[in-house]
Amino acid sequence: MRSNLENNSSNTHIPILKFLDCSLRLSVVPLSVATIWITVTNDQENSTYGTIKFSNLLGLKYMVFISAICAGYAFVAVVASWFKCLVSKAWIFFVSDQIVAYLMVTSGAAVTEILYLAYNGDQKVTWSEACSSYGKFCYKMKVALILHALVLCCFIFLAVISAYRVFSMFEPPSLSSKEGEEERT
Repeated sequence: MRSNLENNSSNTHIPILKFLDCSLRLSVVPLSVATIWITVTNDQENSTYGTIKFSNLLGLKYMVFISAICAGYAFVAVVASWFKCLVSKAWIFFVSDQIVAYLMVTSGAAVTEILYLAYNGDQKVTWSEACSSYGKFCYKMKVALILHALVLCCFIFLAVISAYRVFSMFEPPSLSSKEGEEERT
């Protein structure tokens, strides 16, 4: 562990990091809820092709599920960050933030693929593009994906903050004088 002098200088960053951490986690909740609401209420009827709803597409269901996990985790993490016994377990936040960020990437990729196919289709398997017939549905799906990407950005920053907290508890590896001289030559 670091010496007291080094810890005192790094402790001045803790209130700023805690404020940034809480702010990002609190902003994740309404963004995730908005993503869920926009996605779940997304449906459009077409007289030629019928009705399309979010429940028709597995990737959108997955994004709703992951967004709900993100909102719940962010809220619990904000509450837990105010308890001293849990804050000292920085590695829990580090691992959890990493897992949530990766889940966000996977669900975002699934919806991006759906949007790509909806706008462009796939000529090789004779899928035509659908957004000319379901423009409102595609637009709302795009807005939901943008909100989801904002949540992902928040979790990337949270993962960096939690990594800093975990790894700043340890000293950097020290080199013996022989190893340092060998590296220089």
